[in-house]
Amino acid sequence: ARNLHACARKISSEYGGKFPDTVDGLMALPGIGPYTAAAIAAIAFGKSATVVDGNVERVVARLFNIDTPLPAAKPEIRAKAATLTPQRRAGDFAQAMMDLGATICTPKSPACTRCPIAGLCDARAGGTQALRPARAPKKPRPVREGACFWLMRDGHVWLRRRADKGLLGGMMEVPGTPWADGKAAFTGEPLDHAPFDAAWTRVPGLVEHSFTHFHLELAVFTARTRRKHIAGEGLWVPIGDLAGEALPSVMRKVAAHAMPEAGTIFTKR
Repeated sequence: ARNLHACARKISSEYGGKFPDTVDGLMALPGIGPYTAAAIAAIAFGKSATVVDGNVERVVARLFNIDTPLPAAKPEIRAKAATLTPQRRAGDFAQAMMDLGATICTPKSPACTRCPIAGLCDARAGGTQALRPARAPKKPRPVREGACFWLMRDGHVWLRRRADKGLLGGMMEVPGTPWADGKAAFTGEPLDHAPFDAAWTRVPGLVEHSFTHFHLELAVFTARTRRKHIAGEGLWVPIGDLAGEALPSVMRKVAAHAMPEAGTIFTKR
């Protein structure tokens, strides 16, 4: 939403309210990357732009039997796709290629006998279509650790808002430590990082959540207080209203781990 608003403002202030119709112009807008820029240029403006999404990558990798593993193969795939992109009706071609990958040249069990370009496909000729696109072995995600502190008062829980920039920017969270690799999460004991003085109790087990680039393990501590005013930024939220808060999945897991009845709130919506 922030990128959409920034994009609209830039179009209004720098482009006189007119959407740019070139790939370079589109990529200068907030939140628009190479794929989206090419797709808009080709489909909306009829430009001869090379559109490459996951479906097109798969079609091209099989068509030319490219054995270089992804993501290293991306430049070669894009170059091959560019040789196929026509000067006229590039938008129709882009949509046809994406549809071909989505419906016929699928990741598993491609329907080669129904494919309109099967006779041109090098991977089918070599019997390697199931192996394309080639993929490098996945590296294990690094593990980061941290702790969260679930503080309750009269049916309320203390939450705070994350910084606008960065992972899960602007969303609500249960206060906790920074997330760091291994034991580097704590320079001392986890409770040394607690945002409040309270009789904290460790909940058995860990909350686990996988992000794109790392796996997270969180210890959860709970406490109760009678204090209305807590140092630092945050607010008391009725536990029954948690489903209406912008809590990311990992924080919903924390809530369910700290207080199982809180977890049922999210399943009722």
